[in-house]
Amino acid sequence: MKPIALAVLLSMAMVGCTDQDKPAAKPAAVKPFAADIGAGKVIAERDCRACHLLNGGSAAPAIPILAAQHEAYLYASLRAYKEGKRVHAALKDMTGHMSEADLRNVTAYYASLPPVQSATGSDAQVVSLYERGKTVAEACAQCHGADGNSTTPGTPSLAGQQPRYLLVAIQEYLQSERDRAPMHGDLTRMSRTDMESAALYFASQVPAQRAAPPFGDPAAGEPLSAVCGGCHGPSGVSTDTATPSLAAQDPQYLVGAIKSYRTTRKREKMREYVSALSDKEIENIAAFYTVQKSQAAEKGQEFIKQIAAKCDRCHGAVIATPDLLVPKINGQDRDYLVMALRAYRDDRREVSAMHRMSLPYSDSLMDSLSTYYASQPAK
Repeated sequence: MKPIALAVLLSMAMVGCTDQDKPAAKPAAVKPFAADIGAGKVIAERDCRACHLLNGGSAAPAIPILAAQHEAYLYASLRAYKEGKRVHAALKDMTGHMSEADLRNVTAYYASLPPVQSATGSDAQVVSLYERGKTVAEACAQCHGADGNSTTPGTPSLAGQQPRYLLVAIQEYLQSERDRAPMHGDLTRMSRTDMESAALYFASQVPAQRAAPPFGDPAAGEPLSAVCGGCHGPSGVSTDTATPSLAAQDPQYLVGAIKSYRTTRKREKMREYVSALSDKEIENIAAFYTVQKSQAAEKGQEFIKQIAAKCDRCHGAVIATPDLLVPKINGQDRDYLVMALRAYRDDRREVSAMHRMSLPYSDSLMDSLSTYYASQPAK
């Protein structure tokens, strides 16, 4: 995927399944193989100790811990480097000179060692994306309200809004695809992680119920909203992270936003429908959505735990038995975990169904999730 596409779509996370999905099927088991641990130690002393030490630890950040890792997984990983399915120049060269017996012996040696705790995670504090977002969002409170519920006519509420949509909207302001207010200058000082964290915070707030606006007829707007419901939900509560919710939104903002699709906003299907509406009909649609009840799009306070629970379906102790091609990640080096996630995101590793990146967080999620697992006791 091209970098610019990632910047716009911002669609990445550790797992692709949802709470409604069944747990992923177990990876294929492999038959145990005979190996000589003593011979594997000799290979480790000769080829591996500079990076992985003799105890299977990490000699520097971003180097994975091998001690007590599943033997079958270690073997499969070395085979992937040998065959070029994983990219690492030194490992490709080293494994290229190893025989089949060498691969089996050295992986058996490291798998036989006692667990080693990551130095990068033993004292690490897991940063809450929600709490970080709450801090970042303080700069937005003057216009959008402390919890994202705007009370300023013409200023949109951000509470309960879909997070991926918020991120796309930020990009559109930064690229001058939307009319910028003076306060939008603050966006240029936000990092990618700040933006993602703020989007999660606002998405997790409960939108306040609104009274009918002084213009428009909600009842007349309901049938006109039928076309809109296909994307935004029948009552304006979107279930798609990239499609905005319209329910309980500021009515003046809605009118302005709908009309902007006639001229400046670049959504051809929206332009076709909106161009056929009169100003009165647009006011009626806005009035209808204004009085609808909305809800939070995310549960940011529990986000990392929710994602980790999904990861544990495969990487947890119950499923990840020694004959499966699934690595242990508890106590693993934090920087290595971040690097591995980026490799999956950027298609530099062979991707399985569980690594399909589909949620709207990338850098922030990788940082927090990697720190979480690095801080867990190695087993």
